[in-house]
Formats: sequence, structure tokens, C-alpha cells
Amino acid sequence: MPIGRSIAVAVSAIIAAIVLIGVGGGFERTDPGQVAVVRDGGPLDDSGVRQVIPPDSGLTWVGLWSSVHSYPSQQRIYTITTDAKRASSSGVDEVNVPSSDGVNLGIEGTLYFTLNLDQEALKRFDDRYGTRTYLGQDGESRYAWDGDEGWNGFFIQSVRPVIYNALRSQIGALRCAELLSSCSLVQTNAQTNSDKQDVPAAIDSNASITRAQNGINQLLERDLEQLLGGRFFTGLRFTLVRVTLPAEIQAAVNKTQVAQAGIAEAKAKASQADVEAEAKIRQAEADAKASVALAKGEAEANKELQESYRKCRACVEIDKLNALPDGITVYAPGNSDLVVPAK
Repeated sequence: MPIGRSIAVAVSAIIAAIVLIGVGGGFERTDPGQVAVVRDGGPLDDSGVRQVIPPDSGLTWVGLWSSVHSYPSQQRIYTITTDAKRASSSGVDEVNVPSSDGVNLGIEGTLYFTLNLDQEALKRFDDRYGTRTYLGQDGESRYAWDGDEGWNGFFIQSVRPVIYNALRSQIGALRCAELLSSCSLVQTNAQTNSDKQDVPAAIDSNASITRAQNGINQLLERDLEQLLGGRFFTGLRFTLVRVTLPAEIQAAVNKTQVAQAGIAEAKAKASQADVEAEAKIRQAEADAKASVALAKGEAEANKELQESYRKCRACVEIDKLNALPDGITVYAPGNSDLVVPAK
């Protein structure tokens, strides 16, 4: 075979292989939980967005050498916790925010959101955030569409600061005691009376948490659209699950609560002892009054009896006869030795 012909065959084979590879790679499909933004990438094309493939699509022609950026289409969950071990895992974060009176509070909550699946919104999102890389927790740089690690890297660097700002704004506007009633136990003795008067005597912490939660949701809805450059997320809903104190302060609160429980128990026992002593005093007074009344009654009765005897001397002898034992039939008044029993 002539050399020229051999070269032509080889070149044709290489071109055919390239075409086959390009054609074979020109079809894409998405899973139910994915949406894909396709960007042109052929030698004669620019790198603009070619199309958007909706979730759970069949095999779709995307063109030769195009790049496909797949993003999560289902609802996502971003967890905030005070557990540092959990915070090191994917999609979990640890956030601490100071209250208005300087107590560093741990925040536990969950943000629910979904990527906006509107095609124009997805194209703008990919233009802004799908064409650059983000540093992951493992130190590797990835694109936002490069799996969970890539998405989490984008989220931590682009979205987390907005969430933190909303938490700081709303939580930081409230006193510790408005979010946790136990905070009243950690107030220092150095507080002036006027400072204490500024703290409400009774606070509904649940109402405060609900108010803060609503404020956080409003801020996230507004700020994410403004700061990210578009409405790229829908269904935003943050649930504030729990607010916690630093470990050392919580330990002090626990000790104070135990001490207060002991004081309350001692007061209860003392109060019970006082009640029992008072009852005994009242009983003794009642018994004394009854004895006095009885003695007074007997004295009055004797007085009346003596008065009746004075008026009726025969009554004395009659009462003596009535007082004789059974069986006595002869009685000689004035002679105590003469008593004749009945026969």
C-alpha cells in the first residue's frame, strides 16, 4: 500500500474515532434527583449554555464535546448543630452567636431549600457559580456541580455567610434570658438594680424563639436573592430547634439549679415542721380551753347544787337516800352507825 494512502487511512481512522467518541459522548440523561445545565464545548462552539435537561429525563442529545453540569433538584437540608463531631460531616455546620448581653449561644437548627428549577434561573446560576471552583473540607478545589463535595464547598463559601449574618442579626438582638430562662441564673452580682429592671420578670422563651425564627426566614429570603444575584433557591425555611449555653456556663447553671432545689426542699421541710408545731399548739390550746370549760361547768354545777340545798334542807337528805347502795332499806339520819340492810 502506498505510503500516502496509508497515511490517509490512518488519519481517517483517527477522525472516525474522534467522531465516534464525540457522538458517543453527545448523549446525556438525568436521574430523578438531578437537573443538568449543558454548556457547548466543541472546537467551533463557544462555552455558553446550550440547554437545560430536567430531572429524570430520557437519553438527550447535548451536542459533541459539550460539558454537563449536574445539580441537585430535590429538597436539600443544611443542618446547624452544637456538636463539633457532627459539624465536620457533609452538610452539617456548627454556629455560635453572641446574644445582645454577650453570652455566646450555640444554635441548633435546620435550613430546608430547593434549587430553583426555572431554566433561566438555572442558566444564570451556572454562569455565576458553575464556572469556578470551591475549596472543600478536604483541601481539594471542585466545581459546584462536582458531586456532594463540590456542592457543599459552594454552599459553605457562598451561602453560609448569608445564613450566619441572619442568625447573628436576629439572635444577637435578643437577651440570653429571652431565649433561655436559665440565663437568669448566670447574671453576675455586679449588675446594678437598674440593669436588672431592664430584664423582663417573666419571659416566654418559646415566643422569642418563634419570633427570631420568623425574622431569620425573612432575612434569608431577601438577602440570598440580593447577595447571590438572583432567586436561585425556593422553599426556604429555617427551623430553630434549640439554643444552648457554653459548657462551662451550663455547668454553673446546673450547680445553681441543684443548690436552689436543696434550698427549696429545706424550706419545704421547715414549713412542714412549722405547720406541725402550729397544729400542736392549737391542739394544746383547745385542750386547755376544754379543761377550763369543764372545770368551770363543774364549779357552776356545784354552786347551783349548794344553792338548792340551802333553799331545801330536805333535798339534802333525799339526795343522801338516793345515793345509798342498792339493798339498803333503813337509814337513820344523824346516826352513821345504824344502817339496816333489807331482809
